[in-house]
Amino acid sequence: LRCSCRVGGGLVQPGSSLRLSCAASGFTLDDYVIGWFRQAPGKEREGVSCISVSADVTYYADSVKGRFTISSDNAKNTVFLQMNSLKPEDTAVYYCAAASLDRGWVSFFLGDMDSWGRGTLVTVSS
Repeated sequence: LRCSCRVGGGLVQPGSSLRLSCAASGFTLDDYVIGWFRQAPGKEREGVSCISVSADVTYYADSVKGRFTISSDNAKNTVFLQMNSLKPEDTAVYYCAAASLDRGWVSFFLGDMDSWGRGTLVTVSS
């Protein structure tokens, strides 16, 4: 399994929007759960959002619910995290990760994913 994350710009003002992307290689999205995590300096890694494409089920942490949206482009084998109304507390390194369906949501909630992408830094500051 391989994942790659890209972001157009890492520094944004509060209230702005940003979209992260995770391109999957070596597997199809239908066979895996894809999650987004983040970790701020000195803090524990936090599960932000997760999607099961085959089940059409999504999950959002309370801290981002209503502001972030996870989606997929199956033709491009890519998962996106649309981040709106960004706050300074959203500043962190963001990671995409994949886990096989046989482990289900347990992998996401335990933070024990099968494959991790490179992190990308998002800084929210005026």
